[in-house]
Amino acid sequence: MRKVLIANRGEIAVRVARACDDAGILSVAVYADIDADAMHVGAADEAFSLDGNSPADTYLNMGKLLAIAEKSGADAVHPGYGFLSENADFAQAVLDAGLEWIGPSPESIRQLGNKITARDIAVRAGAPLVAGSDGPVSSAVEARAFAEEHGLPLAIKAAFGGGGRGLKVVRELAEVEEAFDSAVREAVAAFGRGECFVEQYLDRPRHVEAQIIADKLGNVVVVGTRDCSLQRRHQKLVEEAPAPFLSDEQRRQIYEGSKAIVREAGYYGAGTVEFLVSADGAVAFLEVNTRLQVEHPITEETAGIDLVQEQFRIAAGLPLSITEDPVDRGHSFEFRINAEDVGRGFLPSPGTVVSFEAPTGPGIRLDTGVRSGSFVAPQFDSLLAKLIVTGADRQQALRRARRALAETNITGLATVLPFHRAVLESEDFTSVAGMRVHTRWIETDFADQIPVDPEYNVVAPEGERRTITIDVDGKRLAVGLPADLLDGWARSGQGIPAFTGPSDTPGSVPGSDDSPAESALVSSMAGTVVKWLVEPGTEVAIGDPLVVLEAMKMETQVPAHRTGTLSEVFSAPGGVVTAGAVLAHIE
Repeated sequence: MRKVLIANRGEIAVRVARACDDAGILSVAVYADIDADAMHVGAADEAFSLDGNSPADTYLNMGKLLAIAEKSGADAVHPGYGFLSENADFAQAVLDAGLEWIGPSPESIRQLGNKITARDIAVRAGAPLVAGSDGPVSSAVEARAFAEEHGLPLAIKAAFGGGGRGLKVVRELAEVEEAFDSAVREAVAAFGRGECFVEQYLDRPRHVEAQIIADKLGNVVVVGTRDCSLQRRHQKLVEEAPAPFLSDEQRRQIYEGSKAIVREAGYYGAGTVEFLVSADGAVAFLEVNTRLQVEHPITEETAGIDLVQEQFRIAAGLPLSITEDPVDRGHSFEFRINAEDVGRGFLPSPGTVVSFEAPTGPGIRLDTGVRSGSFVAPQFDSLLAKLIVTGADRQQALRRARRALAETNITGLATVLPFHRAVLESEDFTSVAGMRVHTRWIETDFADQIPVDPEYNVVAPEGERRTITIDVDGKRLAVGLPADLLDGWARSGQGIPAFTGPSDTPGSVPGSDDSPAESALVSSMAGTVVKWLVEPGTEVAIGDPLVVLEAMKMETQVPAHRTGTLSEVFSAPGGVVTAGAVLAHIE
């Protein structure tokens, strides 16, 4: 293995590029047009344009990635996480092109990446499970029938999904149809496949997972456990290793069940076997992620093992560097620093990072894909960086984490830092007596504890200019352009400026001189209109969901702000809107 193409972006692409350098391997980055100046581009030895801005045209485009691999002379491909990392067809295409795939076999990805066949493997391996559909359900009608038989709450899951995308929890039978349709849309947008299945949803469980590595010689090791219960929209925000407050029996079930599933599937590579631990202590298999996890650094810190280097060894046919499960050393937390506005329900917050001040001190590691001046585009994931804090034990790690988060300062866009600081003051999370958080703790027990910050409900100052880099005949040139033009182009992902206009038209911003009328339904975020849930002329009540917006690969419903009749609708499906844009009027 001499040169690795990194088929990804952001902090994970930086992480893999650095691992390549550590191993004496050359690295090749790829980038969407909007990522031309991104941190991962400079971290690699070479970088090639993917000529586009949407995920489908860039990091999900197999043909372009393979063409760049050939052009660059790469002999291996590392997929990172997300995008094509769990796409068996891409893995097979890489192998068919004569390249090394740094990941599990295509067959393992198909079996374990599909949550339906993964359940079958877990059954054969003897892992505990909750009730679920025998295969994909073809319609909301079938999903409703399952709910009527097995009860609520019900989880609708994309068979090929991950990271919370394509996962909807239904608590009322009347919500099944829209939840099913939304899960399918998110799954198609994020993974290119829309098949979904359903299963019983365990309320208020902990999310505990096992990091495994397995080589092609039959060696399987559980590197450690992680607790990932602090989630919003089924996506993790805080993780820790090892998973605390587990009994010896629970730990045994997780370790033995993980190894049994891996061996039953003939799996090799790095992967994660995920479980739910119910309030009464029962352990239930959830899924297998056939890739490197976002939260892998905390396991590296507590196990003393570089998991990317292990991936390189496995791909090269070498044995694992260890053959026994390592003993945990210390305790580690990971805080995902996402571009999201906590006070507005964790809404995506794309924009420019004006400044980024990182913490220092013992036990601090920062994996980042941005720096001061980086632009965070709405069409990609909201993850900016990961703050990893390690201590001798959990309480020391918590003390160091408070200090590190206090020192971290990011300006220019909203981030989840206020949440991280607040959660470290919560007894539910920090108590020495036990873990009282669960996978819905943020939406229930913690809900609305952080107020709205008005600072981020603004547009770029008039006349502000920014410098971008463009390629002209193979040469890079710096060009200064109006900030509002760049912001509009970035939001659309298509080179089309976002709407701007006077009061009561799309683009008006609350709090500006052009405040919208009382009747105006205002967008709470920048994004794309997916669909209207009601037709103009419909009587609506305050709180009724009216329109679905999508940004950073997640869907959000905008509710009616008043009771009345939905009249004018300004933004059709597919239209791009800014935060504060007037979507419609309710008279």
